[in-house]
Amino acid sequence: MSQASPPTVLVLGANGRLGLAAAQAFAAAGWRVLAHVRRGAAAGMPAAAELVRAPLESLAEALAGRPPPSVVVHGINPVYTRWDEEALPAARTAMDLAERLGGRFMLPGNVYNFGAAMPALIDEQTPHRPSTAKGRLRTEMEDELVRRARAGRLRSTVVTAGDFFGSGTGSWLDEVIAKSVGQGKLVYPGALDVMHAWAYLPDLARAFVAVASLGDLQAFERFHFAGHAVTGGQFIAATERAAASLGLAPQRSWRHGTMPWPLIRSLGVFVALWRELARMSYLWHVPHALDGRKLAGRCPHLKATPLDVALATSLRDLRLATAQHSPASPTAAA
Repeated sequence: MSQASPPTVLVLGANGRLGLAAAQAFAAAGWRVLAHVRRGAAAGMPAAAELVRAPLESLAEALAGRPPPSVVVHGINPVYTRWDEEALPAARTAMDLAERLGGRFMLPGNVYNFGAAMPALIDEQTPHRPSTAKGRLRTEMEDELVRRARAGRLRSTVVTAGDFFGSGTGSWLDEVIAKSVGQGKLVYPGALDVMHAWAYLPDLARAFVAVASLGDLQAFERFHFAGHAVTGGQFIAATERAAASLGLAPQRSWRHGTMPWPLIRSLGVFVALWRELARMSYLWHVPHALDGRKLAGRCPHLKATPLDVALATSLRDLRLATAQHSPASPTAAA
């Protein structure tokens, strides 16, 4: 008797941070992985992943003759300064592709939807009240998924998470917080007594696999990924412990810095990235955490990597003691 074929996942933007982490997690769980890339595979791409090089608009034709994927993970994330113009068209094209292929569309969500008046604990029923352009676009993406599900056109799932860290560069951790860890300095973007939601990407990717494997999903369903919700002070303390475990602690005491938000707002008139970061700066001053009880109830086997371990792994992979960095451009949660 022949064994059943493994399920297939198509990861869009598989060379990106979320895309690569998802490809790794699905491959580790025994799925057949179709990795959509523009060029060659990024370092760390699973050896068994099948690369698919094609523009998003013609990807269905490029996949002709292969078993259709049962899940399509949307890992495409435009450059932050072009996000407002490119994110929604890219998401709609990806939705069209998943609809044509018949696969469940999985979107990584974030807290932009809930706006500057968001509650301290956010669950799947919390109303979307965006207060920025990026929040309105995020809400429009999810509203589009709801409309398509109600019309019987597309099955989809949104997994909402906090700021990414781990699995590569381009996050607040490596671009700002620990950028100067080799010089004994840590910089936190917000108030040290304010709760902030973080998502360790390997854990989030495993949550995607767990949710994709559920057999009782509704046509449209949301899950919140709790991750690590800690104050700025707790995150900095954990980063210090993680750095010390890697031999990166300074001989004297750590030096701490903050983000010069008034200056960033002023210079945002001339620097597009700083303008975009300033518009979202409320995220560092409004306490928020994601209620993960629904996900934990449906996927009880998921276990979070302890924060100290996750940070130590991230710092080790980044080799921040010797790395040289470009100006801050954290776009993990776009």
